[in-house]
Amino acid sequence: MKLTLRVWRQKNADAEGAMSTYEVDGISQDMSFLEMLDTLNEELIVQGEDPVAFDHDCREGICGACSLVINGDAHGPERTTTCQLHMRSFQDGDTIDIEPWRASAFPVIKDLVVDRSAFDRIIQAGGYITAPTGTAPEAHATPVPKPDADFAFEHAECIGCGACVAACPNGAAMLFTSAKINHLNVLPQGAPERETRVLDMVAQMDEEGFGGCTLTGECATACPKGIPLFSITSMNKEWLRANRKVSR
Repeated sequence: MKLTLRVWRQKNADAEGAMSTYEVDGISQDMSFLEMLDTLNEELIVQGEDPVAFDHDCREGICGACSLVINGDAHGPERTTTCQLHMRSFQDGDTIDIEPWRASAFPVIKDLVVDRSAFDRIIQAGGYITAPTGTAPEAHATPVPKPDADFAFEHAECIGCGACVAACPNGAAMLFTSAKINHLNVLPQGAPERETRVLDMVAQMDEEGFGGCTLTGECATACPKGIPLFSITSMNKEWLRANRKVSR
């Protein structure tokens, strides 16, 4: 395959960025999208040019590090992570636009790399449980109803990639935050911080400068792990419940 790539290049956080055009040839349909970028970077290095900076780690769709907007879609045309997107999703001769996440809370560091530490601070605000140190308790010591366990596992699948923010027209982080809150709030282990967790994490989300949610649903559509849109309404119920309890 021969492709034309239009890639966002930005030297650093303070520099102005622009799209640069590159031609790549000999791309196999079996390559992942990141392997295709590796091929581009090898050519740039040979030519004495600065390679394109992009985030990646596990390349197995688990870590959430890969974060590209491809032809206007977060993670590209398939509902998967960028590292699991393969070049068979494109045609020979295609022109592909590659950009970083676009959100005020995710400033560009260099090229396609953005600072997603805002997510870390949201987790630090309440994404934990009170647990004694020492030997791990027996697995069945605290019974969890099957519907609650399924609900928790569904939300625990969130890998924090930020596709929901990139896809949202408002740059909201409600789907990510709700997944982290609902995962713990439904379990008995998360009960001690149930009220403070949702209040503190939502407050931190607002402080980070993410946009407001208008339930357009683009976040759930782009999520590679299928976190459902009703996660946000579940979080809103938790927030209202906590507010009522704290205000008494």
